[in-house]
Amino acid sequence: MFRGWAVPSQVRRPYERAEEGRVTTYDDRASLTDLTTTADHVRRSVESVIEGKPEVVRLSLTVLLAEGHLLIEDVPGVGKTMLAKALARSIDCSVRRIQFTPDLLPSDITGVSIFDQQRREFEFKPGAIFAQIVIGDEINRASPKTQSALLESMEERQVTIDGHSYELPNPFMVVATQNPVEMEGTYPLPEAQRDRFMARVSIGYPSAAAELQMLDVHGGVSPLDDLQPVAHAHDIVKLIEAVRAVHVAESVRRYAVELVSATRTHPDLRLGASPRATLHLLRAAKASAALSGREYALPDDVQALAVQASPTGCCPRRRPS
Repeated sequence: MFRGWAVPSQVRRPYERAEEGRVTTYDDRASLTDLTTTADHVRRSVESVIEGKPEVVRLSLTVLLAEGHLLIEDVPGVGKTMLAKALARSIDCSVRRIQFTPDLLPSDITGVSIFDQQRREFEFKPGAIFAQIVIGDEINRASPKTQSALLESMEERQVTIDGHSYELPNPFMVVATQNPVEMEGTYPLPEAQRDRFMARVSIGYPSAAAELQMLDVHGGVSPLDDLQPVAHAHDIVKLIEAVRAVHVAESVRRYAVELVSATRTHPDLRLGASPRATLHLLRAAKASAALSGREYALPDDVQALAVQASPTGCCPRRRPS
């Protein structure tokens, strides 16, 4: 339907990096060849642990390169935490895992200021959120007060404690898991929290062939034990910069806006996707185009990601029982 689009003539344009205050040209960034090569190494590393789910692994990489956060929602035992761990171990970066429980406190995530008796001043002790990849296991088991501790860090990539703001490392990604069927003792994620995730993915059960292969590979030892990093955090930062430079035509941007706007008037949705979801959809489309070796995004990239990206901010209308 959207085939045959012309390639834009100008796609290697300089762009401004606010954090460095200078113009970065295309030569300063990683080339698309470097991007696809590095992403392929990471993909194969993760797929050595997660068998038979290439589309899920690709979406995880897309969210990482688009500077987003991923919510993995599925039944127990299908590899939600395994996927998050495999992605984290495939990259040489700092990793923290947070096991969300009802008694977890917000300070356990963000950190706390402790008074130093010797120096007679307060010293900030960073929490578990200060890592480049944060794995939040069973995020819906924590109280809403603790869940809200992630709001600032996921959106602004900083943590404010006692009036002081502390920047989070770059790259920064939250990979959270939750179980949608076992609701006893859980707290459903509020819409403000769900809206900060770029995509929501369901792994699903493996095929019979993939499950047989899993028995051979996972039967003795965990494949995570032998998993070695295949990319460095600095490489991921360069790839993210390359994704930012992917060209998006006006017609593609308009198509993304129309898709998201349709969720706000759909009769089956009580709350449609937010403008933040539109940004997430566009950034994910740029990352998907870069992973395909293109310096420009197509409507097909937007369409392919619309289901995973936009519904994270949508709220279905409850039907009468």
